[in-house]
Amino acid sequence: MPFPFDISATEGRARTGVLKTPRGDIRTPAFMPVGTAATVKAMTVDQVKQTGADIILGNTYHLMLRPGPERMETLGGLHKFMGWDKPILTDSGGFQVMSLAGISKVKEEAVTFSSHIDGSKHVLSPERSIQIQADRIGADISMQLDQCVAYPAEKDAAKKAMELSIRWGARSKAAFGTRETQALFGIQQGSTFEDLRRQSSEQLREIGFDGYAIGGLAVGEGHQAMCEVLDYAPEMLPADRPRYLMGVGKPIDLVEAVYRGVDMFDCVLPTRAGRHGQAWTWEGPINLKNARFAEDQTPLDPTIDGPSSTYSKAYLHHLIRADEILGKILLSWHNIAFFQALTAAMRDAIQHGRFEQFRKDFHARHTSN
Repeated sequence: MPFPFDISATEGRARTGVLKTPRGDIRTPAFMPVGTAATVKAMTVDQVKQTGADIILGNTYHLMLRPGPERMETLGGLHKFMGWDKPILTDSGGFQVMSLAGISKVKEEAVTFSSHIDGSKHVLSPERSIQIQADRIGADISMQLDQCVAYPAEKDAAKKAMELSIRWGARSKAAFGTRETQALFGIQQGSTFEDLRRQSSEQLREIGFDGYAIGGLAVGEGHQAMCEVLDYAPEMLPADRPRYLMGVGKPIDLVEAVYRGVDMFDCVLPTRAGRHGQAWTWEGPINLKNARFAEDQTPLDPTIDGPSSTYSKAYLHHLIRADEILGKILLSWHNIAFFQALTAAMRDAIQHGRFEQFRKDFHARHTSN
């Protein structure tokens, strides 16, 4: 395995550790801010670093449309292009196979789709996905190409997608080969069907990956259904490799997933919410558009390192109501910083054997608001 994964402490199924990469350590549990199109929206790379993020995510689908993979390689890869010198994980484009189903066609060889930008036709095969991620973008961690089904899914459709994902996983691994400074993760699929996820996990293990993701969640199933899948899905994957829950989620989702043995997360929620006036706090989300904050001179959260300890809720309320760009910047910054503070708090709680109490306290603070 190119990236050693050292687990330093466990409590129940929760664990904390470090995934070591040539571009720096990734402390787990880890939250990856999403840099869809070579930027974490409304933030500079220095601001993202200040929040404590060890790794960010890039989106293969969007980057292959613009600026384009060959141009990305000419410009020195994504790290140089955006000025980020820490690890980058790229998704494979598989989620877009589902989310853009109206303009895409899935076959055994590849998925064909039309660009949402200009309608141009594109073909994405497992081999092309790996070429774009590992060779053109230069990702530290690439993901196999997979097919994700929407929720709810008929079992037959979920089974076919899972089996195709396994075949694509084998092709992704063959295309990736053996690399000393880059890693490849496989993706467990199977919707909400335990037997399908077990089959997926067993076949992924046979192929052999550097890490394993849990795909096919955060697609409309809701928190409770997600937790029911996570009651069994993480433990089907190798215990000595990182487990990554794709596209998740709200803070309560992260806490419950860590409780069930997940190590890594990504989600657009922090920046998307920030751009629309929502701030995440230890007591839950608050909407700063609300008139009750118009004269509130208290800081958003003095415990979070960043703008939330500097500016008053009244000022943030004003910026959001006036649709000022600075409001979107400050709340995006705060939300990413909060998610990093949350994962840091979970790491500390697991390290000191008090994660169960942390989880109970977190639930009590969130459900009382």
